[in-house]
Amino acid sequence: MNIKSSHTLVAEALREIKTISPEQALKLSNENKCSLIDIREKGELDKSGRVENSHHIPRGMLEFWLDPESPYFKNGKLDMEKEIVLFCAGGLRSALAAKSLKEMGFENVSHIEGGFAAISQSDFKIV
Repeated sequence: MNIKSSHTLVAEALREIKTISPEQALKLSNENKCSLIDIREKGELDKSGRVENSHHIPRGMLEFWLDPESPYFKNGKLDMEKEIVLFCAGGLRSALAAKSLKEMGFENVSHIEGGFAAISQSDFKIV
């Protein structure tokens, strides 16, 4: 059995997706040019706080909530014309999630390098 490691999957994703810094993400957010999506689990948000002006979509539901053909589709939750900027706790899950959204056909997708750990050290407001 030849199973790819999670490290390999993340490395492959990082070669295929757009990675931006927390500062670039904050600029996009302040200019209202992106939908900032926190894919951490609810318990993680409860423990460490939320990023102001971000949307919460748990990683396990991301593809379903953004698929118009899914019964779980959240119509109107996001402005699909804006760049979709994903983040998780450290940047690994969001890299995989960004790759998955690209595979679904979303073209304007990125993830934040370093995730919430890096965001919380930037000028983003944590509420």
